[in-house]
Amino acid sequence: MGMTWNIQQKALIEELIGIGRDVVSRKLTLASGGNLSARDPGNPEQFIVTATETWFDKLVLEDFSLIDFEGKVLEGAKYPSSEWRVHARTYEARPDVQSVQHVHPQYSVLVDALRHKVRLLTLDHVSYVKNVETVPFAPNGSEELAESVAIAMAKANCVIMSHHGCAVSGETIASAYRRLLNLEEAAENTFRCLLVGDTEANFPINHTLSVHK
Repeated sequence: MGMTWNIQQKALIEELIGIGRDVVSRKLTLASGGNLSARDPGNPEQFIVTATETWFDKLVLEDFSLIDFEGKVLEGAKYPSSEWRVHARTYEARPDVQSVQHVHPQYSVLVDALRHKVRLLTLDHVSYVKNVETVPFAPNGSEELAESVAIAMAKANCVIMSHHGCAVSGETIASAYRRLLNLEEAAENTFRCLLVGDTEANFPINHTLSVHK
């Protein structure tokens, strides 16, 4: 399809391209593992998402599709990510969300696979992650997975998809990515605690409510 992105859409795409490069540099995903999106500022019922088989550290303008909540391509790359439903169902369920980011961070997936919850140990974790939901494994690209993530997103902005990856949401692209970074840091810290046999370290619960005010 011909590329006729407007100025606002191009700005969002450039921001997502920068996120993609940073995700790979931090080893939060490999190659084309995951997908990034932003709600279209001109129409809240459509969104920009990375196309299928696009490598995060090599993204260009042509690697993005503009689609509606039913997956119809309106602009850009012909084939959007196979996980477009996860993004669509989240945007439908959460009108406040402006960006959804799905990657494959290894500590988050590992801690969940070990049947432990990610613990929030620092002020940043409590401030930006707040709480983490987990959904059981379902085939990638399936409506089952998308619906389970959307339901979980009603309770949290960070959702671990068992044996797969995570999905995070935010009011902006930057806020979603900040949550993603803090989620994975919290998961790594949780794993380090487990390595030394600790199962109790956590942020002091008596201060949690004051942080969230």
